[in-house]
Amino acid sequence: MARSRAICVSAVPLLSLFLTCANAATFDIRNNCPYTVWAAAVPGGGRQLDRGQSWSLNVSPGTKQARIWARTNCQFDAAGKGKCQTGDCGGVRECTSYGQPPNTLAEYALNQFGGKDFFDISLVDGFNVPMDFSPTSNGCIRGIKCTADINGQCPAQLKAPGGCNNPCTVFKTDQYCCNSGSCGPTDFSKFFKDRCRMLTVTLRMTRPALSPALVEPTTGSCSALEARAES
Repeated sequence: MARSRAICVSAVPLLSLFLTCANAATFDIRNNCPYTVWAAAVPGGGRQLDRGQSWSLNVSPGTKQARIWARTNCQFDAAGKGKCQTGDCGGVRECTSYGQPPNTLAEYALNQFGGKDFFDISLVDGFNVPMDFSPTSNGCIRGIKCTADINGQCPAQLKAPGGCNNPCTVFKTDQYCCNSGSCGPTDFSKFFKDRCRMLTVTLRMTRPALSPALVEPTTGSCSALEARAES
């Protein structure tokens, strides 16, 4: 019997992403923002989305360490080469590598331990757009979101054009990158955590393992990327 889940990533204005999985998975990504965004996915590539446009992305079962994110203020030539202010993936429209910080990340792994799907929202690479990531089927309806005005409230030391950097990106020290594994919360990690309280990734700004969708949603008035999945 087919199972269904969904992932949502959002911001005000809103970019919506819907994922449908059967044996494979399909993400339907929709831009509800009043400006153009360039959705990106690894695996998947990328697509320019004007307001109201959507992109349907098929993902194979067993996919892991996968990411979806939004790029902003991009310019590409006819060959698909160019640059984005945030989330740039090597200067190409069709991403085959992860985006350059700062960019808010939706991460997922399909059909993993016990046949379960895992997903999270990560600020390990900083923040550029609000996100909402929510399942929609198989009895799993509780999602996660990060919709605070992080760009507007970003500490001066972390500010970047179009976004808010992770402190590890800026300072590159063990205190913030936690490469030794023996670090604790900092004022900067608490800044992110206080605004997106469900995101455990902000306690230590290292790349976390994916976490299951058993979390309390945060409150917020905006969302920019929405992803939903069925499998």
